[in-house]
Amino acid sequence: QVPLVESGGGLMQAGDSLRLSCAASGRTMSTYTMAWFRQAPGKEREFVAAISWTGSDTSYADSVKGRFTISRDNAKNTVTVYLQMNSLKPEDTAVYFCAAGRSALGTHTADYPYWGQGTQVTVSS
Repeated sequence: QVPLVESGGGLMQAGDSLRLSCAASGRTMSTYTMAWFRQAPGKEREFVAAISWTGSDTSYADSVKGRFTISRDNAKNTVTVYLQMNSLKPEDTAVYFCAAGRSALGTHTADYPYWGQGTQVTVSS
């Protein structure tokens, strides 16, 4: 089991910025692709962004391109993955999940066997 712990969610207004964090503990975590997904009420969980284990490659959903930025800090035993969210919109309201896997920037939930518990982001208009 790979423990992933998200933080940083909150209640925001449209146009605000917010940064989510995900801490992943373990000696091998620096070799995992990391990703963010989100799930709005009544909807399927959807891909938001992914970053390669080196941090050199990233991928984004079209709905967040140009507004969200994923990054990572590979420390020795803990990897921290960030999701910087700018120009937030009400449609960004969802529970945001951090995920880890061995895929090459996969965009499907099946690409990631390890998941955090999620953090709520609510954006009011």
